[in-house]
Amino acid sequence: MKKVVIGSRESKLAVVQSEMVRDYIEKHNADIQVEILTMKTTGDKILDKTLDKIGGKGLFVKELDKALMERKTELSVHSLKDMPMEVPEELPIVAFSKREDSRDVLVLPQGVTELDPSKPIGCSSFRRILQLKEIFPDMECKSVRGNVQTRLKKLDSGEYSGLLLAAAGLKRLGLEHRIARYFEPDEMIAAAGQGILAIQGRSDVDYGYLKGYADENATYEALAERAFVRYLNGGCSSPVAAHAVVEDGEILLRGLYYDENTGNYEKGIKKGSVKKAEDLGISLAKELQERSKAHV
Repeated sequence: MKKVVIGSRESKLAVVQSEMVRDYIEKHNADIQVEILTMKTTGDKILDKTLDKIGGKGLFVKELDKALMERKTELSVHSLKDMPMEVPEELPIVAFSKREDSRDVLVLPQGVTELDPSKPIGCSSFRRILQLKEIFPDMECKSVRGNVQTRLKKLDSGEYSGLLLAAAGLKRLGLEHRIARYFEPDEMIAAAGQGILAIQGRSDVDYGYLKGYADENATYEALAERAFVRYLNGGCSSPVAAHAVVEDGEILLRGLYYDENTGNYEKGIKKGSVKKAEDLGISLAKELQERSKAHV
């Protein structure tokens, strides 16, 4: 029997996501046995600083990339939104999963039905903070790091009035009942890739056993969103957001661009063919950049 080792971060959510991929492979390949190798990444170890202060998204993939390169693992499973925009040629993304709910959500302390204005909302992402200010202009935001369970514990102990989290992670963890409010894309544009899993592998391996796993719509959405962010050079620290929806062979792409020099930000929407997903992302990015310059 062939053995395949999947590399995963050790948080509960990361393991659940890796188990989803493991189950797919084993269900469709009777001759393959899958193991999950968990590891703590640098991004998981440093929790007292925001990501932009310690080096951005690459800190969540470094150790997993190393394990792939050293052939300790054959696959890595990532939340696509945590992956850097530039992926090494020798470690390509070999499949994008079907997309889970891509929206951001508000979570309140257990037993509470509305935000307490005397306490901050827990939110570490500048992208979310910018857009949250439009929805709750009087609420203060305070950084919160750690895995989902750690954040919920801090919330329920009274540190925060609410948390901003991704619906996808809560749903995969069976914590959908904690969601107090969903933010629609026209209120809050999510991080590029939110809700999609990225399977990363090595360029010299045949991944035929993943046949049928990749989702066509999610692939087009991921390509458009990542092209938008890559063009604007938006890493973890830059509040750049992109959200695409595929319908009837077309993509509707929403984007947010923040100009660090002026503090202004622009939101926009563009539609185009799925066959030109990346071109659409770049085109919207250019448009918002130009619009931002025109306002200076």
